[in-house]
Amino acid sequence: MDFSLFFFANDASAAGDHGKYDVILKGARWADRNGFSRVWIPERHFHSFGGLSPNPSVLAAAIASITERVQICSGSVVMPLHDPIRVAEEWSMVDNISGGRVGLGIACGWVPNDFVISKNQTDFDNRKDVFHQNTLALQRLWRGEPHQVTNPLGEPVDVRIMPRPVQADVPLWITAAANPDTFRQAGEMGTHVLTHLLGQTVDELADKIVLYREAWARAGHKGRGVITLMLHTLVGDSDDEVHEIARDPMKTYLGASLSLAAAHLASVPFLKDPSRIDVGALTPDLVDATLEASFEKYFHMGSLMGSYEKCLDTVSEMERIGVDELASLVDFGLDPGIVSAGLENLNVLRRLANPAPLARAERVAQAAE
Repeated sequence: MDFSLFFFANDASAAGDHGKYDVILKGARWADRNGFSRVWIPERHFHSFGGLSPNPSVLAAAIASITERVQICSGSVVMPLHDPIRVAEEWSMVDNISGGRVGLGIACGWVPNDFVISKNQTDFDNRKDVFHQNTLALQRLWRGEPHQVTNPLGEPVDVRIMPRPVQADVPLWITAAANPDTFRQAGEMGTHVLTHLLGQTVDELADKIVLYREAWARAGHKGRGVITLMLHTLVGDSDDEVHEIARDPMKTYLGASLSLAAAHLASVPFLKDPSRIDVGALTPDLVDATLEASFEKYFHMGSLMGSYEKCLDTVSEMERIGVDELASLVDFGLDPGIVSAGLENLNVLRRLANPAPLARAERVAQAAE
């Protein structure tokens, strides 16, 4: 099982505060030195939840300048918001700065307010089609193929990006969760998948992974693709200890996303009654009860939080259903010192989950005696 770090901090700090990116940059450097596969950073706009990363290519360039080995991935670029030319140019620069270590998680987007960035705000309604078109254009541009556009004089022109990227093809992960068709589409396109356990159970994810791998095989792609699963992560000596440490920070972190969830629901045609989705109308007790239930669900069924034994069981379960990489979200409101200690514990877990070949052979020999 591959292990990576995922950063998705809630930016609640005041303007002018220094050191906002310390946890991310120090964590990326640590991952690079300790054998982790990737570092993941999001794209988020106009909200404190994930608000440290409105442009992941800028943060990726900073990470590239202080690391040597680890792959640097977006999780995820919202393709309908951007001209694919800009996406290709920016990330080609990062690919060059990093020496060919870029990977792109890409997504359709789901927050209506984000689409004020788009040249055509109706792209929100058509975002799946725009996503597909922009993704194909990104792939062509990355390969150095001409991309036809119309200049201000009304003339058709073919453009190619500069600088040319180091990698011949850009490694892509499509972000998928609730919709099985997205998994199937990723398999058909030959991209990897970035997913999570928000809104789906482990068994449901297992079924979608089967759909993905079947579509991959039918399309004739080599290999089998990569399933990356993001999990909130804090590993410690006991379940009770981790539960106590993580509970309040995680509830605060989840609370920051409540208004985003309401905004998403407001875009669903059959849920446009504001009285049903107005977070501000909820009583403090109801909000706390909701966050408490969410935390307990994550802790027991949807995270890499707890003792080594509990987390090893989770790793084994994810491996069983076909997950290839666990992307550990570590900056969910915890103090930096706790994050640092948690990283060391996570590295112990990684080694326990991936014993050296000699150690495995020794265990087999011992079992045969």
